[in-house]
Amino acid sequence: MIFYFSATGNSKWAAQLLASKTNDRIVSIVDVLCDGSSCEFALKAGEKIGFVFPVHGWRVPSIVREFISCVKLQNYHESTYTYALCTCGDSAGETMKLLEEHLKDVHLHLNATYSAIMPESYIGLPFMYLDKELRECEKIRNATIRIDKFSEWISESRAGEHVDKGAMPRLYSGFLGGFFHEHLVTDKCFSVDSKKCIGCGKCEKLCPVGDIQCHDGKPVWLHNGKCMTCYACLHHCPSNAISWGWFTSGKGQYVRKVK
Repeated sequence: MIFYFSATGNSKWAAQLLASKTNDRIVSIVDVLCDGSSCEFALKAGEKIGFVFPVHGWRVPSIVREFISCVKLQNYHESTYTYALCTCGDSAGETMKLLEEHLKDVHLHLNATYSAIMPESYIGLPFMYLDKELRECEKIRNATIRIDKFSEWISESRAGEHVDKGAMPRLYSGFLGGFFHEHLVTDKCFSVDSKKCIGCGKCEKLCPVGDIQCHDGKPVWLHNGKCMTCYACLHHCPSNAISWGWFTSGKGQYVRKVK
């Protein structure tokens, strides 16, 4: 069983590709949490558990941590092969080490960790841009090869760490990650261009934490403390009407289209 969270489609694509190779069932973390569905799942004999999600500020997204804190897995044992695959635009830092700590808190373990470099979607800093088309295609091609190999190892229940941590993972997930989550994870900088907005309500529907409500056809951020700055609203907006301060101005949009 693969539990996944995805904002712009990268991690959903990775989860679907992985599931197509391993024949595992996949479950959307957003669907479970937003629909009020039960977080209790019964595992089949020998079934593996996987978590697939994007790296947020070199750490585990809050919605994934929330899901882990409430999930209950019937028939989960010490022998249950448990793995995680994270997607990132560049490096993962110590995200998987942090994930392992979150899992230990609820008496789950982690046998193997993987990462796949995917097209960049975070554009909330002056020096952060979307990848050019050629670079985007190269990343998808390499990720496909990488995930194909991972699926073989997962099928064989191999243990190990196969993560692109970057040159200074402790710095990334420590100091820089702390700064990111303290100052850049906020909905207060979001705004909408009323002249561009077509009132479709897509942003409200796709916000994974229910932080948007549309009034008179225009999105209003609720400041409910749950925003992850995943930019699902910004990237999926059909008229490119949403921005996050001046940082995202003119940088375009990215969505990995999946079923």
